[in-house]
Formats: sequence, C-alpha cells, structure tokens
Amino acid sequence: MPLKDTISFIEQAAHAEVAATHKALTTAESTFEAERDIARRLGGRLVDGMAVFGFWTPELLDARVPTSDIFLEVLRPVDPIDLTRSHQEVNFELVYVPVLREDAYCFTAVEGLRPGSAEVVGDFYALTWRDAEDKWHRILDPLAASLPFGAMAPAELYDLEAMHAHREDRAYFEALKGAEPHKFGPPENILQIHVPTATAGGTLASLTRHYQRLAERVARGLPMEPADQLFLGYDAVQLLPVEPTTVYEAGPDFWQESDPTSDSVSVSLLRPDTTNWGYDVVISGMATVNPVLLETGRPDELVELAATLHTFPSKPKALIFDVVFGHSDNQGLNALNGHYFAGPNMYGQNLDYQNTAVRAILLEMQRRKVNFGADGVRVDGAQDFKWWDAAAQELRHDDEYLQSMADIVQEVAGTDYRPWFIFEDGRPWPEEDWELSSSYRSVIESQRDDDVFQWGPLTFAHNTPFLYTFWLSKYWRIREMVTVGENWISGTSNHDTLRRGTQVSPKLNINTRLGRTRMEILDKAYDNPAVHVLTYVTMPGVPMDFLNAMARASWGFIRNQDDRYGVKVVAEEAISLKWQVDEYSYSMPGSFRRLKALGYETREELARFLEFLPALVEVTEYDLEEIARLLNASEPALAGPDFSVETLKQIARAWMDDMHDYCNVSNSLSSLDAEQAAFCLEVRDFRSARPWLRQNYGPKDQFDYLHPINGRTVFTSLRHGPSGEQVFTISHMEGKPLEETDPLDLPLPGIDGGGWRVALRTPSIGPDYTGGPITLRDSMSLVYVREGG
Repeated sequence: MPLKDTISFIEQAAHAEVAATHKALTTAESTFEAERDIARRLGGRLVDGMAVFGFWTPELLDARVPTSDIFLEVLRPVDPIDLTRSHQEVNFELVYVPVLREDAYCFTAVEGLRPGSAEVVGDFYALTWRDAEDKWHRILDPLAASLPFGAMAPAELYDLEAMHAHREDRAYFEALKGAEPHKFGPPENILQIHVPTATAGGTLASLTRHYQRLAERVARGLPMEPADQLFLGYDAVQLLPVEPTTVYEAGPDFWQESDPTSDSVSVSLLRPDTTNWGYDVVISGMATVNPVLLETGRPDELVELAATLHTFPSKPKALIFDVVFGHSDNQGLNALNGHYFAGPNMYGQNLDYQNTAVRAILLEMQRRKVNFGADGVRVDGAQDFKWWDAAAQELRHDDEYLQSMADIVQEVAGTDYRPWFIFEDGRPWPEEDWELSSSYRSVIESQRDDDVFQWGPLTFAHNTPFLYTFWLSKYWRIREMVTVGENWISGTSNHDTLRRGTQVSPKLNINTRLGRTRMEILDKAYDNPAVHVLTYVTMPGVPMDFLNAMARASWGFIRNQDDRYGVKVVAEEAISLKWQVDEYSYSMPGSFRRLKALGYETREELARFLEFLPALVEVTEYDLEEIARLLNASEPALAGPDFSVETLKQIARAWMDDMHDYCNVSNSLSSLDAEQAAFCLEVRDFRSARPWLRQNYGPKDQFDYLHPINGRTVFTSLRHGPSGEQVFTISHMEGKPLEETDPLDLPLPGIDGGGWRVALRTPSIGPDYTGGPITLRDSMSLVYVREGG
C-alpha cells in the first residue's frame, strides 16, 4: 500500500501542541521558562503510538513563509535499508504532511508512521518549505533521536521507550529511586576513552563486548593479562564526545538525493565513516549518537554500554559523557538557523546563550542525551560559555547557564536523578597570562553543589612532563592541589595534554632519562609510575587516566573532514612524526598504507616532506598553489606524487586516516609491559581502599621537595587517614639520582619511629626491596604505610 494511504494527519493532536505552546508563552513566569516547557515538545517523538513533531523555525518568520507552504516531509524506504552497508541506492516514498504554527514554532501529528528500533529502520523526516519560485528548502531536526546518516541528513523517527524498556541496568537505577532525585557524587577515579581508537572494532558495540568479556573473566575469577588490567581498577569510564560531528567539507554527502518526483526520491546512502577526536560538533544532533560509532547504526549501543558498565561484577562502573556546548564548528551554519549563533570564534561559531529559545533547546539536548544513562557529565570548554554585555561593552561568563546544566534532572527506568558534574574551565583562557592567572576554581566557587568538579592545573592543556624542570616549575601549582584540590580532576594524561605533548619541538630540553628514543620518552612521560603515585597517593581530587596514554599508544588531532585547511592542520601536526613514529613502526605492513601508496615508502621520505611543509605553510601564508610549486622545485626531489593543490589534499587526508589507524590501542596491546600494567592496577587498588586520599591535606599532612635540589626533583608527602593510618611517599620526578638513602631516615616531620612497611614500589625497584638504603632514579617511587596506634 502506498505510504500516503497508510499515514494520516491528526489535526486535533497538532492543535493540542499549538495550544500548549500558546499557553506556555502566555502564562509562564518568564520567557525562558516558557521556552523550556516548549523545548520538551520539540523533535520527533511517539505519544501513544502517534508521532508528534515540533520545530523551532524563526527563519520562517524572517522569510515571511505562509503556513500553507510548510510541511512535514516523510520519507519511507521502499526496500529495507541495511545500515551496515558502505553504500546503497534506495528509493523512498515521499509524503508531505500539513503543519500548524504558533509564533516561531511548527507542529504536526501523524498516525501510521513506522518508528525505528533495534531491529527496524524507521521512517525518516524533516520539515520542508517552498518559496515563491516553488523551490523546496529543508529544515533538519536538531533534537533528533536517531541520525543514521549524520546531522546533515533527515532524521529517523525512533522509539526511545522501546530502547529503554529492556535495558539490563534497570535494577541499578531503580535502587536509587527516592522521594527526591538521586544525586550522583564523584567516583574514585576515571578512565578516559576515545571510542574509535579504544578497540580494533572502533565502535560502541565493540567496546561493550570488550567490557562484557572482562566482566565474565572477573566473575569467574580468571587471571588477568596486561591488556585486561589496562581497563580494570577504574570506578568510572568517561567517553570522549559521542555526538555527531562534522562531515566531509568537499563531500561526498552521506545522503545524496536524485530523481525527485512529487511522491518519491532516489537516495544514494553512504555509511558515515569520518574520523574525528570528538570535539568538532555542529550542535545539531547533540541529543543522539554519532552514527560513525555505531556498528549497527542503532543508538541502542550506547544504552548497552551503560548497562554493561552498571552491572559490572563486584562494583558498578559509572558512565560519564563529555558534552560540547561551548562552540559549534562552522558546519553548524548548514544544520541550524542563524538565530542559534552569536558570531565567529577560534573554533567556528559562538552560540547565542541569551536567546531564550536557544538556551532552552541546548539544555533540552543535554537532558535527552544524558537520559541514555550517564552517571556524570563533563562539560568541555566551560570558559567559552559567554555573552556580550552591551552596557559594559564586554564579554561575560555565563555562569547561570553552567548552573542550569548542573540542575537538570534526568530520568532513567522511572528514577529521577542528577548527574555528577565536571567543568573544564581555565578562565581567563585564552588570555595570554591564563596559565599564571587561572584559579581553575571559578565554577566550583560559583555553583550551589559542593561536589562540582573542575579540571585541575595539571590536567588542563599545555603540560609537558618530558621536559627538564617541568615538575619543579609546577611546584607552586602542586602546592595549590594539596591545599584546595579535592574538587579537581587530577593527572597529566588526557586527550588534550597528550596531543599538546606531540606538538612540542624535540629541540627543547628533553628529559632523556625517561627513555632511549623520543617515542620511549613521550610514552613514559604520560605513563610514568612515579606520576601515578603522585596522582593516586600524594594528590587529592579524582584521578583520571587516558586509555591511549596508559596503553602507550599514539594520539593526536584526528580529523579527516577538512578540505580547505586540511593541509595546514597536517603541517601543525607534522612534528608528531618525530615523537610517535619510528622507522620500525612505519615499516610495519599495516601502518601508513595510504601514505605509502602515495609514494612515501619509508619514514625518512615522509619525514623530509614534513620538514618542508610547515615552513612553506608559514612563508606562503598558506597559499596551496605556491606550496605545491615550491615542493616540486626542491632538490633533490621529494618523494611522493607530483605536487598540486589536489595531491596536497590527498596527502593530508591520507595522513589523518593513517594516523587514526595507527593510534588504535589494539596495536599496542601485544607490547604492554606486564610489570607496569600490574603496578598501575595496584596503585588504583591502593587508592580505592583509601577513599580519604581524595580530601585536601589536613593540618598534620606534609608535602614538599627535598632540599637542596642538588640536580633532582624529589617529592615527599605524609598523609593521615581517619583511622590513624599514615601514608608516606617519596617520588623521584626528574634529574640526577638520589644516592643510597633510606627514605625513612630523611629529616622529615612525622615519619620518625618504626612500624612502616613498603606498600607500593615502582617496577624498576623490584619486589625484593622491603626497606633500607636505596638509590632512587628518575621515575622511581616508594609508598610506605603505618597503622595507627
């Protein structure tokens, strides 16, 4: 039966949506409260089997488009769609459904539509309107529940209730139900994960299977290999953003239409396959999941991961979402109307937080996303949430909006709750003196909850623990951490610090005691046993580790969508070749296969090209034609293709795709150091057994470095637990050895007397050391404990 004969416009239900909107706009205490009420009605949703749709469309008011020219466009595939196929040609039946309007809002209701589910691909939809020349224009749904072909394509009507109905962590949430919304607090520690490089499969489903395998092994009490230990001992998992990101600037589009008629259209469908580190969002689609991360194309995969973590044996693992609402990539201009934006910034576009409808819709996007089942939320770039104060002629931080983010009540399995919140906020960044003047406490001090966290000073970007004097130069920040750091995220390895580290010139004063090669130095700097002791035992706060750093896998700025600036991005990343890729790694048959196909058969050939490229990008002010001409004129000739604007873009794309494959953690599992992996898990377990270590230092606690310096930085700390237990640490961070010294004989307050035992020793010390004189070298650390009297 034709689609037009199976669906019907339900005018009464559409009028009810209009009436509810009119009531909100008329009777709400404020415009913002009205917009928040209306935002709950936007997008495509199912109500008692009927599909109800709402859109915020101020651009239609701007263009004076009459209601009779606005329709809901419904597209139903004639034949079943296989979302796992790379490419398919699909014919869609097309029907236009009338809409009703109230102010800047359009609503309609339809019976007979097919919603999507884990087993079925549903009907697709968008709002569409025709102009005076009978040309059609499409308005996408920014609050869509499913976007199998990305944020720039029509949305799929999706049955969210069915998605949640059988979630295997219902008991986890139901146990939290009470008279008031449950408030999640901070976990003990966090593992930060980039889904596409975390497993060989690179999807949420693949990561879920990995955790399910771990859960089975833990439940059976089976021995754990280093690759297992890498993921264990963590109280929470924080995913880098899983929202839809940018698409290919120069195409191809994942949804390409041709041969349209009044009731059908042919569409060439491509499975989304962009590579991205997660932060290049377009804002539209933030309420759902990036289809690139979905093995099945079904957003259910995110619920399944949450359930697997929440039902992990012995203790549930919390799930933390990383959300990006502080900016939009410029591609967001193609997905949203201009009223969402407040002008350009260094990332793309500022968002107009002072527009009450935009403010309400952004918060609604967040609410719907976290309802997938997250326990916590990390807010990226909170210092970028700003508004222009016209009276004062200056930008102001929108702390009220940040508070609104933390106040949202979520609902999963019938349980209302509020997640735990982390804010990355380095204000006054990007001012030049931000590293000196930032307190990293602006949000902590302004919010109502006492468990709001921020990234601490060693977790924010621009940390380089592989340079000599780094630890001594950061001593003043570490002193702050022991004093006020209990509400900071701590640790030096995350997606941002590791990326910044690979951009540092190897000509600087590198700490060569960390390794024999640049790769070894970088790897150990961000997976340093002494730093783990500092983070997990010495410092307060909540420790966080980045999976790629813990696996000693590579990492960088991974984004293959750029056409205009792709070559420039690669020029900026070129130095990472010196830090992360040696001749052996490059020579592996599966490594850098695209670049090899372009003529860079050896690392040396690629390295020579990447020496030229950054210099030419700078001196030509990024003139691609001139860059190509100069590269072709070099003597002796450079390896690779004949250089042109097009081949430069091909090389840039090949670099990004090859680096994405090279950074996959699965490549590093066979070379994990068993002693290091076991030690890191032991340190995490030590912290887990002593949750009081999260608190700020008390009046009896001590932290300092050994005086005089004598060419090395050695930190010592003494901490006192509530039961009287004492924990003493000594950590050699950098520099010359501390020769034959018994740490317990040092003239440090509070450590005199007996009863100490060695609880942790970094792998290079060896298990036979139980006390007495020892020579401590770079990256060596000892932890002693003494029971209370």
